[in-house]
Amino acid sequence: MINYNPKEWFTFIFRIHKADTVRKLFPMFIALSIYSGIIAWLELEVWKLSANSELKNISLMHGLLGFVISLLLVFRTNTAYDRWWEGRRQWGTLVNSSRNLALKIDAMLPAGNEAAKAWFRAMIPNFAFSLKNHLRKIYLPEEMENLPGNVALAPDTNKHIPNQLAGMIMQKIMELHQAGQLSGDQLIILNTELASLTEVCGACERIKNTPIPFSYSVFIKKFIFFYIMTMPFGYVFSLGYLIIPMIVFIFFVLASLELIAEEIEDPFGKDANDLPTDTICNNIRMHVGEIL
Repeated sequence: MINYNPKEWFTFIFRIHKADTVRKLFPMFIALSIYSGIIAWLELEVWKLSANSELKNISLMHGLLGFVISLLLVFRTNTAYDRWWEGRRQWGTLVNSSRNLALKIDAMLPAGNEAAKAWFRAMIPNFAFSLKNHLRKIYLPEEMENLPGNVALAPDTNKHIPNQLAGMIMQKIMELHQAGQLSGDQLIILNTELASLTEVCGACERIKNTPIPFSYSVFIKKFIFFYIMTMPFGYVFSLGYLIIPMIVFIFFVLASLELIAEEIEDPFGKDANDLPTDTICNNIRMHVGEIL
């Protein structure tokens, strides 16, 4: 995620970063410029159609369809942002649950049981890192902190890794309860944070694995394509060869909104506008380490 000062908005006009849609759409800009230039040349120089041609009515069609396409794109971007914000809320819940779990374990365990505290100091952040990588469909063992005694964490990479780590945390809690170091009432108190780990995981998987319906996404792309491709036929009479930059600019606006929506609807990757999950995981490790 890009960190920026939203108050310095004027500098954004001249700032181009690696996620800028201009870079992605530039080949289409060239193609549309050539296409618009050919249509303008044919109508003005070859066919020599006058402004009274029936083709000028196409501009009326674009005026009506422009309102429709704007509604579709607003709904598209709002839906994508809702997914982005829901993902940020879930990771905020994970941060709070990790802190609360560490605080309660630190207060409930006997003062002499430093080994158990050290175990949770490693495992609670490990769950956050495993969830981050699980959502990216990778596993990075170097991000997993070793358990006390320099024991390397070795989950089965063919299975659901966050579930394995959550199960290990639950099993450790039950072992402490059976050893008499945690009472039944304390076990109930810890259950809320323990359940929150898998609930956050499930919510993030729901966002990750449920994209916008295919038909809706395809319809928007087709709508934008045919809207742009038919514009030169009607507007060339009033704009002449100025239709070339106008078509490119309109396509840039419409396609950029669609590209931005595609990028933020899956907020757990490494794109510039995705959630800063790496930073969040590092903060969880730092805060849990301070508490325990």
